[in-house]
Amino acid sequence: MSAPLTLGNSGIEVSPLALGGNVFGWTADEKQSFAVLDAYAAGGGTFVDTADSYSAWVEGHRGGESETVLGDWLASRGNREDLVIATKAARHPEHLGLAAGTLRAAAEASLRRLRIERIDLFYTHFDDPDVPVEEIISTLDELVRAGKVRAVAASNISPERLQESLDFSDRAGMARYVALQAHYSLVSRDTYEGGLQSVAERGGLTTIPYFGLAAGFLTGKYRPGRQVDSARAGGAAKHLETERGRRVLAELDKVAEAHGAEIASVALAWLAARPTVGPLLASARVPEQLPALFAATELRLTEEELAGLTAASD
Repeated sequence: MSAPLTLGNSGIEVSPLALGGNVFGWTADEKQSFAVLDAYAAGGGTFVDTADSYSAWVEGHRGGESETVLGDWLASRGNREDLVIATKAARHPEHLGLAAGTLRAAAEASLRRLRIERIDLFYTHFDDPDVPVEEIISTLDELVRAGKVRAVAASNISPERLQESLDFSDRAGMARYVALQAHYSLVSRDTYEGGLQSVAERGGLTTIPYFGLAAGFLTGKYRPGRQVDSARAGGAAKHLETERGRRVLAELDKVAEAHGAEIASVALAWLAARPTVGPLLASARVPEQLPALFAATELRLTEEELAGLTAASD
């Protein structure tokens, strides 16, 4: 795997591949999750990303299942100091929104489930426009000063609110977002490119794209007439219905063949080459899915290949 990357100006170094924990306790039970985490760590991975709301959408779940699995794994392996742990607040059913009291309670609950003393990277998972940025940043700053959070980041936020947050942090001398998690892939560029990208670039934020493989579509396993057994099949297969999706898939096939690489590796390598993008983020349900993800951090596409993929996704 390539050299470590630094998150903004935080000084926190992470592996160029972050492992998404959304599947832990959901499509991957504890045994499967432990196997994936073991393989990820063995491959040199150091950055695990989860959220307090994973997987509240599943019938019978309350949220926090992923954090609990991850916390049990960390405790059983005794490797807490080797890893950077990121989690998020705002969407747990018992802690909705970003009001000061809610954010404090969410952080404490995450610490208990993760069985750790400090969260390395704490995200506001979804912005809460009803709460002033001054209140949000002040609460995050309080958590940092208390030693419960090392650095803070944002996700699912408008360019305006992100800029407002950064400006307030600078004026008040308080904790400042160091990273941005944004919906961004070859088939989903509109949300990030433009406004958010500009704010991230000006503010020195590291962007960590989520849904970089478009819920599995950019792995190449979704093809016309092929049924895929996956909890996310509906969201992924919809891209087959668009001209853009079919164009991107055809271009990925071509580039992957030229490199003898997996399609997923090529799709993520394109992301890694985009301005402001730092670590790649992807989840794996079984260890066998990890090699293609690790390979993406080493794959270097030519300028012509990058341009061809970009043009196909325009």
